[in-house]
Amino acid sequence: MVIESLVVAEKDSVAKAIAMYLSQGNVDVKRTYGIKTYWFTRDSQQWVSVGLRGHIMNLDFSEELNKWHLVEPSKLFDVEPILVIREDNTNYVKALAYLGARAKTIYLALDADPEGEAIAYEVMIVVSNVNPKAVFRRVLFSAVTRDEIIKAFDSLTNLSPGLARRVFTRMMLDLTLGAVFTRALTLSVERSDRKILSRGSFLSYGPCQTPVLNLVVRRALERENFKPEKYYTLHIIVDANGNKITLNHDGTFKARQDAEKILDVVKSAGSAKVVIANYQEEALSPPIPLDTIELERRASKFLNIRPKAALDIAEELYRHGYISYPRTETTIYPQTLNLKQILLSLSHGEHSDYVKELLNSPIRPTRGDSNDGAHPPIYPTKGVGRRELLRYFKNERYWRIYDLVVRHFLATLSPPARVERQKVVVEVAGHRFNADGLRIIERGYLVIYPFESPSERVLPRLRVGEELRIEKAWVEERETEPPPYLSESELLRLMRRYGIGTDATMQDHIHTNIIRGYFRVRNKQCIPTPLGKAVISVLSKTGGELIDPWFRSRMEKALMEITRGSLRPGDVLFTFKSEARKIYEKFSSKQSEVAMELVKALKESLSKGGRNRKASN
Repeated sequence: MVIESLVVAEKDSVAKAIAMYLSQGNVDVKRTYGIKTYWFTRDSQQWVSVGLRGHIMNLDFSEELNKWHLVEPSKLFDVEPILVIREDNTNYVKALAYLGARAKTIYLALDADPEGEAIAYEVMIVVSNVNPKAVFRRVLFSAVTRDEIIKAFDSLTNLSPGLARRVFTRMMLDLTLGAVFTRALTLSVERSDRKILSRGSFLSYGPCQTPVLNLVVRRALERENFKPEKYYTLHIIVDANGNKITLNHDGTFKARQDAEKILDVVKSAGSAKVVIANYQEEALSPPIPLDTIELERRASKFLNIRPKAALDIAEELYRHGYISYPRTETTIYPQTLNLKQILLSLSHGEHSDYVKELLNSPIRPTRGDSNDGAHPPIYPTKGVGRRELLRYFKNERYWRIYDLVVRHFLATLSPPARVERQKVVVEVAGHRFNADGLRIIERGYLVIYPFESPSERVLPRLRVGEELRIEKAWVEERETEPPPYLSESELLRLMRRYGIGTDATMQDHIHTNIIRGYFRVRNKQCIPTPLGKAVISVLSKTGGELIDPWFRSRMEKALMEITRGSLRPGDVLFTFKSEARKIYEKFSSKQSEVAMELVKALKESLSKGGRNRKASN
């Protein structure tokens, strides 16, 4: 049996959608080694579409090198990991080999990002092994819709080897550094106390995971080491034509008696004179188009949905044709994106009334300043009502993420809001007191995007020189407050700043720390555990570079040069392995000190009911 064309997608739902769109709905579903395959005819030729489950291969060390207690960790610096088939993907590889051996052309319809490019190369390895004559073509699309899929198959492209080399080099570095220092941490503890770690458990290090933990621990230590100081503030309430206004003295006082001296003067004066009455109109700009990190940040901040959960949900919405590809760093709508057509598709959904208003106005989208050259910003691809969406996904969070994407998209096409910033300053016996207010004049984009609505506090209209009676004056005792724990939203912002991870992996590095028991998230705040603090403490003394966010930032910049062709993978591997080897030597010289601190933290975690988590590098 000859198959003219084999389409390989990253997920089953995408493979099914491609088959439906290319065949106009006439698809025969079969099982190949237990994997769903979609058979259809196109241009009188036999086509098959199959979906994978992400990477089908992984990098690992040989079996002999995976015997932790028999291999000195630093030996891993001297070997190159090998590609192996993931155990849970064996049947996918068998299905690929079976279909690929019979196909003439292989359409690689994997996600259009570096990870998708790497998976495309894994598919090529499998198919080329059984069919050296196979022809491979790359298919790129940003939305699983009929128009996008048909357009993608009508405008095929070639693979980008630089992207794949970057991914595989990153995987090699992450595996090597992660394995060396994970084994070093774990073995140092086991040598000190064989019973402290349950069977199969270990202490992990990750080149992205641990700098993220360091950011969380640093903020927590700032908070814990903070020493509050008392200070005093002075306030008055004045009567402005029947309106009561509270104003604050423009300074603070370290000593109560200093504040009370001025309080006596203010009370004796009895009235305040208006010296500034400023009422200034201002535009509030709508948000710029949505990229991955902002989706995760806003889902956490506005919806209290964790970043990893938000991206997982967004990917499911993408695979089922509700939104565009959610892994993107672009904040500029391309000229090729038909914004009016997207609005028309939304005119039948939950937000139809607002959409119709936009369709009757000029469309002037906001724009950011980043473009990854691969995908447009995240936008909705189908208008749908809440009830219909929940019938399919049966989880309220799917609607909330979809609703956020739709509202954000509509906000980027909406007019600004207009507010009036208000400031009143009064003078009492040479001392100034002030109050700030805000009045919303036109809601503009806030009608559809209430998440950013400012709090209104409207001040009455006053004139300079006006005298106001003081009704009350008092002193308040306060304390300086420590910095808050890092929120997930702020942590994502810092990760982007330092270049820790990619738009596709940042939320995974947060999640890894949580499942390792290094920090937890409570009320949107990242709070490190004693074990997490101990890991950072140990590494800061023996290998500070490894936990420094800029170390990972330098690594990512070097990896980018592989894509551009100015650095070879071997050069990058040599540079960062050499640095890590020197750190390991310092680490090894302090084994007993390392072990004592970690064992102490583990015992504290166990006494509080903490559990060691099983995981793999």
